[in-house]
Amino acid sequence: MAEEKKINEVVTEENSETVSKNFIEQEIDKDLAEGVYDHVHTRFPPEPNGYLHIGHAKSILLNYGLAEEYGGKFNLRFDDTNPTKEKTEFVNSIIEDVKWLGADFEDRLFFASDYFEKMYECAVLLIKKGKAYVSDLSADEIREYRGDFNTPGKEDPSRERSIEENLDLFERMRNGEFADGEKVLRAKIDMAAGNINMRDPVIYRIARLTHHNTGDKWCIYPMYDFAHPLEDAIEGITHSCCTLEFEDHRPLYDWFVKECEFENPPRQIEFAKLYLTNVVTGKRYIKKLVEDGIVDGWDDPRLVTIAALRRRGYTPESIKKFVKLAGVSKANSSCELDMLEYCIRDDLKLKKPRMMAVLDPIKLVIDNWEAGREEMLDIPNNLEVPEMGTRKVTFGRELYIERDDFMEIPPHKYFRLFPGNEVRLMGAYFVKCTGFDKDEDGNITCVHVTYDPLTKSGAGDPGRKVKGTIHWVYAKDAYKATVRLYENLVDEEKGKLNDDGSLNLNPNSLTVLTGCMLEPALKEAKPYDSFQFVRNGYFNVDCRDSKEGEPVFNRIVGLKSSFKLPK
Repeated sequence: MAEEKKINEVVTEENSETVSKNFIEQEIDKDLAEGVYDHVHTRFPPEPNGYLHIGHAKSILLNYGLAEEYGGKFNLRFDDTNPTKEKTEFVNSIIEDVKWLGADFEDRLFFASDYFEKMYECAVLLIKKGKAYVSDLSADEIREYRGDFNTPGKEDPSRERSIEENLDLFERMRNGEFADGEKVLRAKIDMAAGNINMRDPVIYRIARLTHHNTGDKWCIYPMYDFAHPLEDAIEGITHSCCTLEFEDHRPLYDWFVKECEFENPPRQIEFAKLYLTNVVTGKRYIKKLVEDGIVDGWDDPRLVTIAALRRRGYTPESIKKFVKLAGVSKANSSCELDMLEYCIRDDLKLKKPRMMAVLDPIKLVIDNWEAGREEMLDIPNNLEVPEMGTRKVTFGRELYIERDDFMEIPPHKYFRLFPGNEVRLMGAYFVKCTGFDKDEDGNITCVHVTYDPLTKSGAGDPGRKVKGTIHWVYAKDAYKATVRLYENLVDEEKGKLNDDGSLNLNPNSLTVLTGCMLEPALKEAKPYDSFQFVRNGYFNVDCRDSKEGEPVFNRIVGLKSSFKLPK
């Protein structure tokens, strides 16, 4: 179907350039051309009951991008109508996430709770119009009376109460005269409707809970389906862009706006969610992981909350690229984690210096290097970006190299160090392995080499070639650091969920290395600074556990990718 296509190519008259328009942009263009609206006003309306995740980034960037594209306005508005799960912590985290992604809401920060009085007035209006009534049924009874897709609903025994009685009861609900759950206010629509959402939905319930914004002022709270369209209408939203699960709620959305007599009603348009395979996004699951101590908070770098991605080292630019590649569609689909990792690699590869860090160190001694002698080498910061210049790195007799860069008995096509083989030390000299030391258990503790002084990097053709180049760190001034390596939190091979519905966790999702040897310059790195560690991947300074002069590094992503950019 045409509506399920991600994009539609439109040729502009002015320059005949092909412009890609998603279906939402096409609908907005149509509304503006027909005079339905003379401007565009969008919003991102999170519920403050958890941290935002990568899927929310799509909604943020879509809604903000539409406002920006059409020269309109963008609101950040909290749908804070359920104090049972809402916290100020979540409000603050969401504000930080939206700002970090670059969605500028300036002074356009709103709360649904700011409109509670107006919503109450709207509910009273519905009662006066004979469109709402107070019910004595319990939640279970309401569910039973509603019926299902094959059975029409039964009318509530309270459905024909008089307007006067309903007004009195609703006011007494507000005044706290009834117990929690004793009564609710329902919209009076159609108990035989094919769309179950239209079968007299509950619009107010009694709940004696302290609200993060209004305190104990209210003991009745509006339901989401009632509050959300009113919030949009109050704020003058033109296009209410939401995900597909709200498509069946659209008739109810429109009914509330119409019956509450708002002019210039907003238009709801649904789009497909952004699904990422084999990751944990459900707030219920994340909450349990946090409470059970399996992760160290909602921003644990193994999660894909926006705060976790930021802490791990992802950039706003990488997430924007990921959302753009995923596209805007009416058809549900899933994206691979590889695509997100591709986006961060692509963003960092030409921006970040390439530093030497040895994560699993073994000592290397150049036996024919004069003891105490040191040499300063010029090492390029990024070979692909000469403009980034070079840095001075100390070189001497004793170095650290990666343990897997030496093998006593190498396999075929192993081009690194082994007895008798010659390699280049990155930015330095050719060295040939002459021997090695072992401890009592047979573990190799030191590799011995000799160097050729005529083979210094940049000094010209040494007259012979080597097939391997390995990185190193000078032992005397190396920074001994903690480095954390991450894998997927769930077992990708077995699937995300076990048969009982619990998460199938990967026991190797976190590896902490405490004896890594890094270039001394990395000791001064600050939280959120990121680098490429030569041959080991991209790494970021942890914002929570690092101390001044003692940065802790999180691996953002490895260097290799199986993802191929679609043609």
